[in-house]
Amino acid sequence: MKNILPAKLFITVFFLVSILDIIGVILNNALMQAIFKPMIILSLMAAYFFGTEKPNNWYLLALSFSFLGDVFLLDKNDMFLQGIAAFLVTQILFVYILSKELTKTNSKQKLIAVLPFVLYYFALITILKQNLGEFLIPVMIYGSVISLFGITAFLTYLQKRSKLSLVLFIGALLFILSDSLIAFQNFHQPNEFFPSLIMITYVIAQYYIYLYLKDKVEELVLI
Repeated sequence: MKNILPAKLFITVFFLVSILDIIGVILNNALMQAIFKPMIILSLMAAYFFGTEKPNNWYLLALSFSFLGDVFLLDKNDMFLQGIAAFLVTQILFVYILSKELTKTNSKQKLIAVLPFVLYYFALITILKQNLGEFLIPVMIYGSVISLFGITAFLTYLQKRSKLSLVLFIGALLFILSDSLIAFQNFHQPNEFFPSLIMITYVIAQYYIYLYLKDKVEELVLI
């Protein structure tokens, strides 16, 4: 069994750099964001690697693309599409990881899981459509994939009904909320509180997904 001390150390680093990055966002300090934002996912990757007996390489790959997405989105103008593309791969890998665990689902479970995400997706695209311009297709593609992640996470919860699967589902919802706030900030009505809320929901989402995938129920601590 791996020594959990490095994992706990890196989780402490994860929360520390996340808080410092959020402070940088609130202060609109580009230097703080450039230093601390890339460290968020790197520290989470290290915590997972050192704290998991048999790390899932697909999850590490997903986190790698999350890291690239964070770096790309430091440039909010010229690298936005690259950021979307990186996080698109992250979501595809999340769906792949979860789908491997799913057993056969019945029609009722599928309807319960699919309907709210489909309705939310079309409502969001309808609100944003007139302002998306050249980003319409990329945003629609990304939105459909992250909705699929939400559906897969919900199906996982409906099948397992465990505390850990609920944490995963909440993490998926927070990821969708974070990305929705990015969409509203860029393509609808910017709000001074959105940037900090985007990072807060994103950090908690990544942490909750990490908690599920490291699969150690006895160490589960909700924040």
